Amino acid sequence: MKQSINEPARQIPVAGEYDVIVVGGGTGGVVAAIAAARKGMNTLIVEQFGFLGGSQTAALVTPLMSIAPGNTSSIGGINEEIRQRMLKANASAEQPGIADGWFDPEMLKYVLDDFCMEAGVKIRFHSFFSEAIVDEGRIKGIIVQSKSGRQALLAKQVIDASGDADVAVSAGVPYEAGRKVDGMNQAMSLRFNMGGIDFDKLCAYLDQTEPQMAPHQWPFVETAFTFDKEYPLSPLFRKALEDGKVTEEDVVYFQNFSLPGCPGMMSFNCPRITNRVKGYDVDDLSNAQILGRQKIRRVAAFCKNYIPGFENAYIALAAPMVGIRETRRIIGEYVFSAEDVLHGSRFEDAVARGNYPMDIHQPKKANVSVEFEEDFISKIEYYELPYRCMVPLKIDNLLVVGRCSSTTFEGQSAMRVQGIIRTMGEAAGYAAALAVKDNLTPRQVDGTLIRQQLRDNGVKI
Repeated sequence: MKQSINEPARQIPVAGEYDVIVVGGGTGGVVAAIAAARKGMNTLIVEQFGFLGGSQTAALVTPLMSIAPGNTSSIGGINEEIRQRMLKANASAEQPGIADGWFDPEMLKYVLDDFCMEAGVKIRFHSFFSEAIVDEGRIKGIIVQSKSGRQALLAKQVIDASGDADVAVSAGVPYEAGRKVDGMNQAMSLRFNMGGIDFDKLCAYLDQTEPQMAPHQWPFVETAFTFDKEYPLSPLFRKALEDGKVTEEDVVYFQNFSLPGCPGMMSFNCPRITNRVKGYDVDDLSNAQILGRQKIRRVAAFCKNYIPGFENAYIALAAPMVGIRETRRIIGEYVFSAEDVLHGSRFEDAVARGNYPMDIHQPKKANVSVEFEEDFISKIEYYELPYRCMVPLKIDNLLVVGRCSSTTFEGQSAMRVQGIIRTMGEAAGYAAALAVKDNLTPRQVDGTLIRQQLRDNGVKI
């Protein structure tokens, strides 16, 4: 039987009042804050870590996947500004047709700091969102917990960029989580970096085993393995499994990428964690960190002992944040679905565009409600997401941006990539600023005006 205690009522000091508060300084949140501040808003980011970037920096998600029609380069706007500054800093590299840039997550922290300081964004690091302050259906601010204690922060508009809809759920917004058939969430990953890799030796091996893809060379070197396909590394994995050095669960999904600006280093999009994957449950998150590090140790040992070029490699960093693909999704004025992806839906109030496919990391694609079509891009060119996906039901003065915006389980698996999330963040920043300026709620903001503002800043929408 669970026990409970009564917390005594207390006065909570107001630590600040702002035009716009963004909860979460991650992929979409930091862009939302930059956009709002550039429109003259007194803007604050509340961030749990001591740096910006979210999954890009804390979870080491380093490839900026291409989402533009025809696999052309970036979709423009603030996303493109960030890309160009990372390229100028030699912390990113373009791979036309595949990605808008693989990047150094450490340098991205510095670049995002610069953007915020230039725009006049205020930042409260090491602060955890605790509770939404709601009055008669409107959010008035938030309560945060930090080393400075429990404090209130008031705002005319709030943007939930927490990734898990923490603010929206606290405010009473309806939401879903997982797929409809059984509530299962997508798999997590605890990514990590290895240094000390001999790329000359690694690339020579890959050229020999995969000559049709030669030459393999810096800065774009990638390896991968899954059990359902044959890869250059497949014989090495089979040998390691026979030797008992790894388990099938350790290497059910293996992928790594070189890091531009970081010679000798690769970032791993694994190991994958498929059980206990509720990213909004503290016990599941704790389990993922512990289990993930155990798997990392075995995967790194496999690399050192079996893959040419890794003989002197070492674990340089395990991500401080678990890579979470999907948790809560709000129910908003429009719910973006698999049908929108597959049919290439267009909207008058579109604020983001993409052609990234539905990418579901267990539960298996065979169990989703709409058949997965790998060739859909050639059929529809791209799909759009409407402004209304960020406008939650029931609560006013709140926008929700990122992977927790209003989508189905399948629809979310396509829109959760960085380029789309950054562009949605830019749209949310403009919408919050317009709502403050004209004394509107986000629900009253004309999404076509936000689309035009995006176009005015060079977004291809």
